[in-house]
Amino acid sequence: MQRSYCVELEKESLIFSAAHFITFGDDVCETLHGHNYRVRCRIEGPLNCHSYVVDFIALRDALRRLVQTLDHRVLLPTRHPTIAVTQEAHEVTARFAERRWVFPADDCCLLPVDNTTAERLAEYLANRLLEWLSSQSQAVTTLTVGVDENEGQWGECVVQLNRE
Repeated sequence: MQRSYCVELEKESLIFSAAHFITFGDDVCETLHGHNYRVRCRIEGPLNCHSYVVDFIALRDALRRLVQTLDHRVLLPTRHPTIAVTQEAHEVTARFAERRWVFPADDCCLLPVDNTTAERLAEYLANRLLEWLSSQSQAVTTLTVGVDENEGQWGECVVQLNRE
């Protein structure tokens, strides 16, 4: 008989408010708007010597720190093929076709993604969470991070890790 274990975390403290805009197709860019995003995660892996996959409190705190870096920011993609994002001194400029936005740099979060969709935000958070898990020597087999941008509209990123 084979057993598998997981922990899931979804808390009221894992919420952030942020502005963004995304593109549809090659020539449509929506207007700047905001969401109250919710974040959840699921981690699968073997039990450690203390009989848990990962410490809930440590996971909660690590994920809360990541979420707080996005809170009350304008989320901008740095790898978008048609949105150019540049930072000079104390401001960030984003351009799409004839449109141009200028924001105070402190109000922005420049993300290494190609679009600020819920799925890509989940991927960004998953990558950062994997860095933390690795630093904690956690033997994770699967990590799922979900981002809800509108009360029931979840985008998820599932990362399967080959642990041998």
